[in-house]
Amino acid sequence: MQSTHSLPPGGPSVGHGSDHPTGDEHTETLLKTGEGRRVVMATAIGTAVEWHDYFLYASAAGLVFGQVFFSGMGRWSVLLAFATVGVSFLFRPLGAFLAGHFGDRYGRKVVLMVTLVMMGGATAAIGLLPTTGQIGILAPILLILLRILQGISAGGEWGGAALMAVEHAPLRKRGLFGSAPQVGVPLGLILASAVLAAMGLIAPGDAFIEWGWRIPFLLSVVLIFIGYYIRRNLEESPVFQEIKESQRTDYVKSPITDLFKHHWVLVLLIAVVAAGNSGVGYMMAGGYIQSYASDPAGPIGLPASHVFGVVTAAGATWLLFTIVGGWLSDRIGRRTTYLVGWALQLLGVLTLFPLVNLGTAMSLFAGLGFLTIGLGLTYGPSPSYFAEVFPASIRFSGLSISYALGSILGGAFAPTIAEFMVETTGSTGGVTIYLSVVTLVACGATLILRDRSRIPLGPEHQEAQSVSPVRGLSRV
Repeated sequence: MQSTHSLPPGGPSVGHGSDHPTGDEHTETLLKTGEGRRVVMATAIGTAVEWHDYFLYASAAGLVFGQVFFSGMGRWSVLLAFATVGVSFLFRPLGAFLAGHFGDRYGRKVVLMVTLVMMGGATAAIGLLPTTGQIGILAPILLILLRILQGISAGGEWGGAALMAVEHAPLRKRGLFGSAPQVGVPLGLILASAVLAAMGLIAPGDAFIEWGWRIPFLLSVVLIFIGYYIRRNLEESPVFQEIKESQRTDYVKSPITDLFKHHWVLVLLIAVVAAGNSGVGYMMAGGYIQSYASDPAGPIGLPASHVFGVVTAAGATWLLFTIVGGWLSDRIGRRTTYLVGWALQLLGVLTLFPLVNLGTAMSLFAGLGFLTIGLGLTYGPSPSYFAEVFPASIRFSGLSISYALGSILGGAFAPTIAEFMVETTGSTGGVTIYLSVVTLVACGATLILRDRSRIPLGPEHQEAQSVSPVRGLSRV
């Protein structure tokens, strides 16, 4: 069977005698009219709003929730707070399953609107929760339920935003356009860290624990309206429009069933690749470094406002190299960009804690800033890389579910594991080994996959898309 590498670099021609432009050709028209650029902006900003809420929780878990919702647990209070961060990841596959089914059947846009409102509503409700001292054990129960809603929302958000960006992109800029929702993640981290840093100055010490932490959560209501306004006027993905209009006889009525019946090997490999980035990234994004560096009883004990300022700056370097990763993947290929990124990420892991443990704000930034170089190069290409390995009819399901499973394997309990290792051994050496293994295993999965950077994404090219990207397999 013809390899996908033999596809013409300029993209496909119209197939099946259709008078309509293919999804790949339609994106060129969208780019000329400005819609493509609007999609890039909307996916970046909308995803930033979603992940601001997600990271806000993770940061507050390490600093506040142990005292507010898990008081009386002694040294295990922070560990339990971090565990609630991980709990949400267990429900991300549910969000991915639901979003994948409805996204493949009814469109990408509607999923993005629902997940935005769900995430923002849950975040605002957390800001209103009574403490354990006020309502007892009901407080942490309600906290966990709201965190589950955040997990379901996050599981559905990423796939929809990724496909809106990638499927609107011109062929030769798919990696760069696809990095837009990825940029929203460090933007969300920057926004969450900056707001918490400001509140740390406005309401320092006990005031932050008593009421200051609630303000950023309540402000998410404003961000919901901003995100909704930006996304409401977007056009649906041209690839999905073509699927809907073509009424093809091979249209998949049950995308998830087809995914796990015929593509389960690919799902596992993409999940492992995603785990390599999320496992390391959640040392910063999941709130562990913030807690470790600002713990008054810990080895560093930096002021929380200083730590959040450093994380904000590191978020900016993460954002920069995420864009570089998407851009570079259009020039040297997704797979090669990933392999370079894994090598730099491993170096970042090995130097992270030696630099952080020097105990200054500058050394903390050096450790996190260097780490974000590899993180960005393995993060920016993800939407385009993952979208290109799945056929059009199951793409939303495949991309969303694989990524959600990877988040569980890698990021779900990474902060909890790190906290447990340091708490029981008194050293960060075990954390470094753990993160190194995660990176190397993901690199191994990347080596098994072929590059499909120029494959057409439209539904009329399902035959070409069904040629396996897994080395050693003829079909997925």
